[in-house]
Amino acid sequence: MKRLSILGSTGSIGQGALRIVARFPERFAVKALAAHRRLEVLADQIRRFRPEAVVVADARAARDLAASLPPASRPEILCGEEGYRRAASWPSADLTLNAIVGAAGLLPTLAAVEAGKTVAIANKETLVMAGGLVTRRAAACGASLLPVDSEHSAVFQCLEGRSPAELERILLTASGGPFLERPVETLAEVTPEEALRHPNWSMGAKITVDSATLMNKGLEVIEAMRLFSVPPERIEVVVHPQSIVHSMVALRDGTVLAQMGVPDMAAAIGYALSYPERLPLGQELPAFAAGLTLSFRAPDPVRFPCLALALEAARAGGTAPAALNAANEEAVGAFLERRIGFGDIPRVVAHALRRHAAEAEESLEAVLEADREARAAAREWIVRNRA
Repeated sequence: MKRLSILGSTGSIGQGALRIVARFPERFAVKALAAHRRLEVLADQIRRFRPEAVVVADARAARDLAASLPPASRPEILCGEEGYRRAASWPSADLTLNAIVGAAGLLPTLAAVEAGKTVAIANKETLVMAGGLVTRRAAACGASLLPVDSEHSAVFQCLEGRSPAELERILLTASGGPFLERPVETLAEVTPEEALRHPNWSMGAKITVDSATLMNKGLEVIEAMRLFSVPPERIEVVVHPQSIVHSMVALRDGTVLAQMGVPDMAAAIGYALSYPERLPLGQELPAFAAGLTLSFRAPDPVRFPCLALALEAARAGGTAPAALNAANEEAVGAFLERRIGFGDIPRVVAHALRRHAAEAEESLEAVLEADREARAAAREWIVRNRA
């Protein structure tokens, strides 16, 4: 039986993981849960899965959660940054699933790694901001990193049992989001409601907007660099609107291996939780015999300027990806709050990157300072150019 700590338990990935736990109670036990402020959802998870500890955003949320639970079934309730680190490294857990959204996932990931845990990582920002640092510490502490993103899970599965020398190229697929066919000249008019209507995937708000701008794919290029020790010039982004091919690898003899499945995160989550086994999830198969068509194309740089910005940061390396991520988080938040337009998102990111003097050394202190400075530069642009 695997004992789990699930960070971000009330989000889409966390809830998907708990649905798998509920289906296979003989295989999994939940030892710790961490959320933010969705206390009603978290309270229901506590009642169902009986964790030893839970974490919420702050002391007020902790008091409110405690008041909603009978003392007899109340776990240890922690809060704040230290609480998330403790949950990530919870002593009785074997595997930590980090599904926290954004830069907030970095310090919990490091805590789990330094405790020698197996870390199922859905928080791509950790590896974007400080992937070199995280992978070095994982190697030093005997920790393992398992990808949960469907694209990186696909690459991981295609490369299992193969020598790194066999890999020629990684091909990351992108759906293209909701605006793949929309006239470019109308993109400035996009509303948050439109950006959140993804054609294939059900995800949280921030990652859905990132999918619409294709920033998500740029972040995934950086994540793939860290996970698979591949330079950016050997990673190609391919737009695949059907989202059936989750990603591919090209081997040195010209063979291309693809991992395929319906656009549902259950398989990727389940494989990370149960690795190296596969769970009988009963997933539907793609409808190949019904005339399913798979198409591919290059991303349009005019339609998706955020992808070019991410690739620029990937090539710069050092602290540039941390600055990219921080500026993008600020820009997406401002867009969702209607303080800037959709077309302003790449402008905010470009401004912060221009202001950032990247440091080659990826220390934790340098990463956190790059994050702070980029957020300040992004907020400055947003205030000055408020919609």
